[in-house]
Amino acid sequence: MAHPSAPPAAAGHRVSPSHRPFLALKKIAPSSGRAIAPAGLPSWRAAVARAAASSNRAAPAGTIVNPIDVPLLSFSEIAERLDAFQASGARSQNYLAMYSSIFGGITTDPSAMVIPIDDHMVHRGHGVFDTAAIMDGHLYELEQHIDRFLNSAQMAKIPLPFDRSTIRSVLIQTVCASKCSQGSLRYWLSAGPGDFQLSSSGCRNPALYAVVIESPSLPEPSGCKVITSSIPVKSPQFAVMKNVNYLPNALTKLEGEENGGFTGIWLDDEGFVAEGSNMNVGFVTLNKELLMPRFDKILSGCTAKRVLALAEQLVENGMLSGISSRNVSVQEGKEADEMMLIGSGILVKPVVQWDDQMIGSGDEGPIAQTLFHLILEDMRSGPPSVRIPVPY
Repeated sequence: MAHPSAPPAAAGHRVSPSHRPFLALKKIAPSSGRAIAPAGLPSWRAAVARAAASSNRAAPAGTIVNPIDVPLLSFSEIAERLDAFQASGARSQNYLAMYSSIFGGITTDPSAMVIPIDDHMVHRGHGVFDTAAIMDGHLYELEQHIDRFLNSAQMAKIPLPFDRSTIRSVLIQTVCASKCSQGSLRYWLSAGPGDFQLSSSGCRNPALYAVVIESPSLPEPSGCKVITSSIPVKSPQFAVMKNVNYLPNALTKLEGEENGGFTGIWLDDEGFVAEGSNMNVGFVTLNKELLMPRFDKILSGCTAKRVLALAEQLVENGMLSGISSRNVSVQEGKEADEMMLIGSGILVKPVVQWDDQMIGSGDEGPIAQTLFHLILEDMRSGPPSVRIPVPY
């Protein structure tokens, strides 16, 4: 899609003849020098070594760097360019509404869905977040997610801008304004804007943000491959807190994809199975026991805990012999009859291969598929304790 033409420059501002709405700097060819990372380094360390060796401290001799005229924009011109960016199709998801305590209201204009650059969540990672699924006009497990959200904020030493009931009301009103009947609600608490210091003591007010994202299609319980991640696992103090420092999670996800898989699996400091990049891990043993790692060193997944509750039905009908949560070794996990990933975005996703080891028969297991349909049905017609109607 062609970009809309740039707005006219303000009087006295120079604009390059080749100026476009979204400035792109000319790339300089990298140095021909290559460094080989020492053998045996984990992939993440090797990547750091390669990046450090190939970075350019200065342009090679004789290279001509073209000067670029950067325009000084007015607020209205910035607004026009934000609109142009939105119209360009650069975003792959539809954002239907956003609440911000900074401007004290809700907007349904994606171009206005911005946060201050000096918010400590942006430049220091001092923020926490959570989510809730929207299914058939109902918010799923909102109360449970808010409880975890506020607990994370307390651990991150972020004071609340409002009390719990007000935060709950803001979230529901944001979904109501979006008119979204199927998607997800994401929300953040940050130390707030104020300065670029490390300490948040200069931030006068914490900030609350919320965004509604449309998701017209449902996840499928198709089988996937996972790998053992070489990215260092988060320490328990930060793993149990749903904070915005998700670089390790993003790198673990990318590492899995780069190796032909869906994601990576973290091991804890003792070598036991921890969790996936942003989902919990479950197993069905050869004795038909549903098994999950304990939550003391990993994030306590709301969806995972709901799956454990719903799985009691499978114990009653004989599909499962029992349910337990304990340490799981890699060997025990790879030798399991079934393996699955569990999270609000994927619900229950069967794992058919871990590294080079096929799990069970190599097909999607019946327990994982049954749990997927149980959680989906719970989202559609579960009790009031897990479904809150949105008053559109």
